[in-house]
Amino acid sequence: MNQIERITYYENVLNEATAVLKEFDKAFDAYIDMQGKISELDKYYASPEWKVDFEASEKGELPKDLLCGVLSEDGIDHMLGDNLQLFAEIKNIDSIMKENLK
Repeated sequence: MNQIERITYYENVLNEATAVLKEFDKAFDAYIDMQGKISELDKYYASPEWKVDFEASEKGELPKDLLCGVLSEDGIDHMLGDNLQLFAEIKNIDSIMKENLK
């Protein structure tokens, strides 16, 4: 790689890294802010109200145009699992970073 190519390459790395870090900072703040609502959803999912709502959906008692993905057991389970997985990765960020910097 000649000098111009090298400088151009690292300029692009700098610009890309700066953009990714800004996006990550915004996304991380949103993730942290969302934890309270995720906790609320988890409590709703374990509540008698969710069971009543689920049964009403199964019986066709809810409006046809009502979005009710929240009554999908898989949808909630996957989101909660993804949240726990991301939390575990954040908790182990030191080892993840060390592995990626090898």
